[in-house]
Amino acid sequence: MRTDRVFHSVDSHTEGMPTRVITGGFGVIPGATMFERREYFLEHLDHVRELLMNEPRGHAAMSGAILQPPTRPDADYGVLFIEVSGCLPMCGHGTIGVATVLVETGMVEVTEPVTTIRLDTPAGLVVARVAVKDRVAESVTLTNVPSFALGLDRKVEVSPWGQVSYDMAFGGNFYAIVHLEDLGIEFSRANKDEILRAGLAIMAAIDEQDLPVHPGNPGITGCHHVYLAAPGSDAKHSRHAMAIYPGWFDRSPCGTGTSARMAQLHARGELALDTDFDNESFIGTHFIGRLVEEGELNGITTVTPTITGRAWVTGTAQYMLDPRDPFPRGFVL
Repeated sequence: MRTDRVFHSVDSHTEGMPTRVITGGFGVIPGATMFERREYFLEHLDHVRELLMNEPRGHAAMSGAILQPPTRPDADYGVLFIEVSGCLPMCGHGTIGVATVLVETGMVEVTEPVTTIRLDTPAGLVVARVAVKDRVAESVTLTNVPSFALGLDRKVEVSPWGQVSYDMAFGGNFYAIVHLEDLGIEFSRANKDEILRAGLAIMAAIDEQDLPVHPGNPGITGCHHVYLAAPGSDAKHSRHAMAIYPGWFDRSPCGTGTSARMAQLHARGELALDTDFDNESFIGTHFIGRLVEEGELNGITTVTPTITGRAWVTGTAQYMLDPRDPFPRGFVL
């Protein structure tokens, strides 16, 4: 057996969505902040993301996280979030997975009934409070970065659906929020191909016609997520399918998507602070969200969300690269 690289991982899933947590074999990525490390990673190390996320080691909906030393004194770990589509500023389900792995492997000091873990992410500091019983992580509540609605009732031309109405919101990533009934598509997993096709067409049209840019960090831009809400969804309970570039569905209810959805509902006057919001995924799993405070960013009202969900460790592994391997970056089919 020969290998050029060995990466150590603890794999998990958060309400159905995988998080491959890379715990060793990477080294420290250059950069004074996690956002700078993300930029360096994308420019110089993205081939490692492709190796770990793409087939044959990963799959078309693979997601992961790379543990790093923090760049700020008030954090326990730094995290880069990776998936088949790239390196995200923030990932909610990934944060829940990382916090669960850190507790259950003993990589942080565990206290009961709550272990608090502070994570340095490219989007900012994220705090995870892990409910622990008998040293087992039963659930994780994360306090996310400030979220906001960038625009309501926007319009975009999308072939063959014509003019599509959407709201644009940020919850760590940008999300276009669309009602499936406006597209004439029934909310059913039997219609997954048509739903995904619509989501990809909408995000491509938005990035071409009305590119979203973060008002506080112009390095965060573009729409790679479309929240397709099922009929009957409201500020108490919302069902959805989350289409993600380049062509897959989030299996979890999506933590940053839940944050963006709550920010959008709050901007519409439908979701008050300190009110539970049940966000249900395409496979029927749930996150419970709450908005805990308001803020302001360059004239835009922000809200701070919390998200509660569960993750389970599924295994450990060492991933290798044989120098003879014809797919050193994996492949996408």
